[in-house]
Amino acid sequence: MTSTAAPLTYDQAGVNYDLIDPLKITAQRAAAATGAHLGAHGFTEVAASRGESAYVVDVGPFYMASIVECLGTKTLVADEMAKLMGKSFFAGIAQDTIAMAINDLITVGATPLVVQAYWAAGGSDWFGDAQRAQALVAGWKAACDTCQVAWGGGETPALAGIVEEGRIDLAASCTGLINPKERLSVGDKLGAGDAIVLLASSGIHANGLSLARKLAERLPGGYLTEIEPGVTYGEALLAPTALYSPVTEALWKAGIAPHYCANITGHGWRKLLRHPSQLTYRIHTVPPKTAVLEFIQQQAGQDDREAYSTLNMGAGFAIFVKAEDAERTAQISRECGIEAWVAGSVEAGGKQLLIEPLGIRFSEDDLHLR
Repeated sequence: MTSTAAPLTYDQAGVNYDLIDPLKITAQRAAAATGAHLGAHGFTEVAASRGESAYVVDVGPFYMASIVECLGTKTLVADEMAKLMGKSFFAGIAQDTIAMAINDLITVGATPLVVQAYWAAGGSDWFGDAQRAQALVAGWKAACDTCQVAWGGGETPALAGIVEEGRIDLAASCTGLINPKERLSVGDKLGAGDAIVLLASSGIHANGLSLARKLAERLPGGYLTEIEPGVTYGEALLAPTALYSPVTEALWKAGIAPHYCANITGHGWRKLLRHPSQLTYRIHTVPPKTAVLEFIQQQAGQDDREAYSTLNMGAGFAIFVKAEDAERTAQISRECGIEAWVAGSVEAGGKQLLIEPLGIRFSEDDLHLR
């Protein structure tokens, strides 16, 4: 199936990072000015973690990392598919929410320790649907078990007038330890000669759903459109996000300490440019696209540059390691059940990402997170 409609971009779906990112930068600068308050408690911040996916504090014998993340609009797809298919998809939605936090936390070398839940509904009636509510609880616990984290507690406000009736806004916070301190991974060891290992995604994950939902409006069959035999568009969108902490934990146990990690979420592959260093990232092997991402690209009429600047396109996590550790890193990921590829290398030079098989170049002007 090939689309003949006008191309659909992320901006047209209602998400414009050019408007969002400046506020993030302003907030980061204000937040940085508060770091000195830690001194009153005998602690200091790891300044290099500012602008990274998790914030790190030096508490003496080890580092402490923390993160909070919101799921976004994937619940809207789950709600529509529940109406169409008569079953709940909220166990997978729970995993998505936890993955948003944990997959960020581990980029700095942290072992996830505790997860907290934030489930804000549009009214108390949301919790009265026992099938849906119990699926959310069961999925949340299952994801915690996979990542070996404690579920500490959470908040379940009913926010009528703020959250739309019948809807729920999900978020998770996560705290972890970097112990021993040698596990810290904020890019200070990243350099020319390092290898780039890409870990497979399980689908769209939880970024780009505004675009995916907008696209569903164009499809004659909507979410029930088959994208491959026996798999509908809606079901494929709801594949739970991969949890990558078992991989990073297995790497440490194997004696491999990543020099840097990037969670490929919003901004797509541009996230490989996240670290401020002036380095060139050259990709020679592009992982295959998952079926749903290939379908979205085709139906939205996006060229490769647009698609790879927005979606994960089959690679959900990047690990930068010493070249001699690259093949073993990929193998350990596979042993954890996640396909991986030694996909490229880091070189001296201007800050840019070169995806050679696709002829794509992203420069530092294409990503503004600091």
